[in-house]
Parts: sequence; structure tokens; C-alpha cells
Amino acid sequence: MSNPRADLLKIFHAALAAVHGAACVERFLSARLLTGTVHAVAIGKAAGAMLEGAHAALQEQLRAALLITKHGHVIPGSERRAGVTVLEAGHPLPDERSLQAGRAFLDFIAAVPDDAQLLFLISGGASSLVEVLPPGVGLDDLRRVNRRLLGSGWDIHRMNGLRKRLSCIKGGRLAAYLRGRRVIQLLISDVPGDRPADIGSGLLAADEESRIVDSALPPWLQTLLKSSASPMTDISCFSNIETHIIASLDQALAAAEREAERLGYAAHVHYERLSGDAAATGRRLAGELFDGPASMHVWGGETTVELPAHPGRGGRNQHLALAAAEVLAERDKVWLLAAGTDGSDGPGEDAGAMVDGGTLSRGALAGLNAADCLRHADAGSFLEESGDLINTGATGTNVMDLVIGLKV
Repeated sequence: MSNPRADLLKIFHAALAAVHGAACVERFLSARLLTGTVHAVAIGKAAGAMLEGAHAALQEQLRAALLITKHGHVIPGSERRAGVTVLEAGHPLPDERSLQAGRAFLDFIAAVPDDAQLLFLISGGASSLVEVLPPGVGLDDLRRVNRRLLGSGWDIHRMNGLRKRLSCIKGGRLAAYLRGRRVIQLLISDVPGDRPADIGSGLLAADEESRIVDSALPPWLQTLLKSSASPMTDISCFSNIETHIIASLDQALAAAEREAERLGYAAHVHYERLSGDAAATGRRLAGELFDGPASMHVWGGETTVELPAHPGRGGRNQHLALAAAEVLAERDKVWLLAAGTDGSDGPGEDAGAMVDGGTLSRGALAGLNAADCLRHADAGSFLEESGDLINTGATGTNVMDLVIGLKV
């Protein structure tokens, strides 16, 4: 007899494999002949894997590379490759290393020979990991803004729209530093709609964002935005930039469906993106799962959590999963997994959680109350006690979140 919890994990890992940064970059570059020497910049949580794919495809043709990623996401041995500089920086909050990475980033670009091919490998997380600030904006300002954004309940599109206004490289402004060089950028999308302008806050994408209404922001932030960088007006600097999305959530969803069917389940993929409040979404999905026919369901997207003043442990996927567990309490033969495809879910090392009808009773044995934990954004503490946390480590990709439900 199959093990449903093990099968859900198999399906999740099959989805991750389909959008792994190394495989996707190697596949693209092996089919595309690049001439001359190549200098690469890889930024984001999947940057290490993406750069490995570039090395596999280009080999000696890749002369130099700058890798900027989150602490713990460096592929072992990357720093020993000839010509590779590895920098780790702050995420989800930018830190001094993020500003150091920004300076190193511009220096690297300036040193690339005019006849070389520039290759950019960008994935989610770049918004925090690398930054060049306009005059009048400091690191403390940047961190204060990002703390507010992370707890605001805003979607990623709106958050990145504001981040672009406080940057000299986001919102397409990086293009001005390229001096008309030929550039290919390969993107792993972690945003709904897969718009290049939203991925990593659009380092090399023309900014079509409308300005956020200042009256909706607190006075201190309105004042700070007066120091914001000017929008890009000269779009000619984008003429030599070629952009390709090489991995996205739809590819992960399709791979999850194939693996579910291989394991013998009837699979139903929901291609509309999950969004909005994580707890409300978790309760809705659990209700649909329990009330519907026996089958495997796969959803994807990115929900939000409005954080209290002093949040506890866990991210939006753990929050969603615990809210779903409230609906599934004491119900048999139903399971729900919610996890980040990058292997992280808020502060901490957990990717998400897998809950079932016994989750609430297992957590209660430790004296915890699910409703209290949700109220204090502390789902991780409950799910640790119930034994339902998922830990994958860095996955080499980042295409938003996956929610996989099973009723048998």
C-alpha cells in the first residue's frame, strides 16, 4: 500500500526537479550558440545552481563570474572555480553585505571587455541581496522600508514597485551601466504573470510601474521617497538586452501532475494563482479538498500574512497549512502540503509543512493552541510540535509556492 505522506513529498520534489536552476540554464545554453568569451552575473536564491548550469554548458568559454546569493545557498566548491567571485548577502532583509554586493556588481560590469558576451542569471531574492542606494537613503532606511513591506500583507508586485523607487539599479536602471553591451538574461520567475519587470525588481527590464500614491504611505516613507531615483526615460539602453524566462510555476505544476499520475492518482492542477491572506486561503483549500471527490490537487502562487508587532516562527506556507489543519481536524484520509519551492518559508530553515486530520491533536499534546499560534504568526512552533514541518535545504530554484492536497 502506498504511503500518502511520502507520495506528496515525491510529487513536491518532482516539481522542484523540473525547474532546477542548473538543469534549466544548461538546457537553454546548450541549445543556444554563444560566440566569444562570456562573463556571467548570477543573483538570487537559485543563483548558485544557475551558475553551475552555465559552467556545464559553456565550460572554458565562461571566463569570469560574480555570484551573489543568500547565506547557505552557495553550491559547495563554487568559490574554488577559476574566475568566480562568491558573495553572500542579507535575505529577506538587506544588510551591509547587500550594499557591498551592489558595489562589486557595478565594478564587475565595468571591467567586462567590450567584446565579451554578458550573461545575467536572475532568480527571486535579488531584491534584497544586491542594492545601490540613491543619495540621501541609507542602510537603516532600506531595512526599515523592507521590514514594513514584509509585514504589510502586500503582494510582491506592489512591494517591488516601491523597492524600485529607492534604488539606482532596480526598475531597469541597471541598463544604463551597460554602455550598450550585448546582454542575455535568463530568469527563473517567482512572481505571478512572469513579468521580467517584477523578477528581482526588474534590474534589466523597462519599468512600466505607475507610482504608488504617496498619501497611502506613512509620512516618514513619503519623506524618504523624495530621495527616490528618477524613472528610466531612455529606453534605447534596452535594445541589446535579450530576455528569456527559463523556469516558472506552470512548469512545476505540470511536473507535479505527471508525478501524481505516475504514482497512480487522479490529478487535478489548478492553474489560477493563489493569492491573498494565507489563513483564509488555507481554510478554503482544505474545504474544497475535503468536500470534493477523492483525487490529488495541485495549486501554486504566493499568499500573504499581515504580521503582528512581534511575530513568532514560520512563514506564509506554515500559516496556510495550520489554518488548513483546523478545517481537516479529526478527518481521515486527507493531507495537505504547502511549501516554498526555494526551500525557505519565512525566518528559519523550514520550507513549509504537511498537515492532516491529526495535526491539531498532536500539537495540543504539547499544550499549544492552533488559533493562538495563527493569531501571533507562530504557526512554525505548533507545526514543530505536531511533527509536520518540511525541511529541504536550498533547492536550486524559486518559482513561488506549491500547495498539494490529497484525498483518498
